[in-house]
Amino acid sequence: MIDRYARPEMKAIWSLENMYRTWLQVELAVCEARADLGQIPAEALARIKSRASFSVERIAEIEAEVQHDLIAFLTCLTENVGEPSRYIHMGLTSSDIKDTALALQMRQAIDIIIADACRLLKTLKEQAIRHWDTVMIGRTHGIHAEPITLGFKFALWAFEMQRNLGRLRQAREVIAVGKISGAVGTYAQVEPEVEERVCRALGLRPAEVSSQIIQRDRHAEYIWALSITAASLEKFATEIRHLQRTEVREVEEPFSRGQKGSSAMPHKRNPVLTERICGQARLFRGYLTAALEDIPLWHERDMSHSSVERVILPEASTLLDYMLDRFTWIIANLQVYPEQMQRNLALTGGLIHSERVLLALVEKGVLRDEAYCWVQEAAMRVWAGEGDFKTFLLRDERVRKHLTPQEIEELLDMRHYLQRLDVVLERVRRLERF
Repeated sequence: MIDRYARPEMKAIWSLENMYRTWLQVELAVCEARADLGQIPAEALARIKSRASFSVERIAEIEAEVQHDLIAFLTCLTENVGEPSRYIHMGLTSSDIKDTALALQMRQAIDIIIADACRLLKTLKEQAIRHWDTVMIGRTHGIHAEPITLGFKFALWAFEMQRNLGRLRQAREVIAVGKISGAVGTYAQVEPEVEERVCRALGLRPAEVSSQIIQRDRHAEYIWALSITAASLEKFATEIRHLQRTEVREVEEPFSRGQKGSSAMPHKRNPVLTERICGQARLFRGYLTAALEDIPLWHERDMSHSSVERVILPEASTLLDYMLDRFTWIIANLQVYPEQMQRNLALTGGLIHSERVLLALVEKGVLRDEAYCWVQEAAMRVWAGEGDFKTFLLRDERVRKHLTPQEIEELLDMRHYLQRLDVVLERVRRLERF
């Protein structure tokens, strides 16, 4: 089912064809390093490089018999290379090739994901600036609090994506290591210089120390960075879903011409894309748990991690690539309804200004607890549907003793809440290096 969401470039990275091609890249880099050190004759290296090839189908045939994927791969190479193939894989263990190649695949995948994240960050920045003055109600606990702007909300998301980018780039560094150190990592059959030369040729760093494998805390960090990014997308998508509810309807995900929302109710415009992103994000909790459980292996290595990684690494990379691409499109084409935002701002009859009134009374010398009670009494009457906040404030002699009608009117001015937001806007404008 993951193929349904696989974009072509990411799908190609995790294909059998690319996996075997990357294995071959590592094997050839080892041969070249050994040839440079005088361990393989030049003519043998030339023949290996000219004849080394594989067939996915032939490897599958051999593997069906030998039940070992890397041996099947090497047997296929031997059939094509001939006698010089004896120099291929000398002194190595399977994980020297597979783990080093996996680092290359993961780096290819995270490079795509980093580019996706950059595009989303750029789109969020653009929407933050575009809607900086689009005033809406801020909500805490789902209840009206004080006014914000839609641009301010986008800014919050943009800076979160900047942090996600930092985590993704850090994960790229952590996983970009190779290992050419033999059966238990002691270099017993292969010199450290071979590892250094191979890693340099592949653009990797040699692992400082390895057992039979590269340690799986690195891979867990990769999945961790992807999982936090997915959780951020879930957070953003959940907010859009709330704001799209019929009773709110301040924004709406794109609804294309000809799209249908319900098989039963023709009027429906459901937030299916953001719901999909929220659902897909749940999978990452499972991926991360599995990645963490891959860290503790027996002694110098067991194979319990291998079957897990064959699922979680391609799936997590493929899904996040899709989610970032889709969410960027959603944000770029989000439907925004400022008029409905204005209606919602007025929905509570002025209660959103309660803190300003409270603070003004305190500044006039009223004890905070006493002022709180006065303001709350007025607010509860508004909640009960008896009238608006301004009316009850003007009728309250305790309040009128400290605040004039003009002062009360000024305290209900929406512009107060936006007067210092320019400081955040400037921070958003400086978000240029992605």
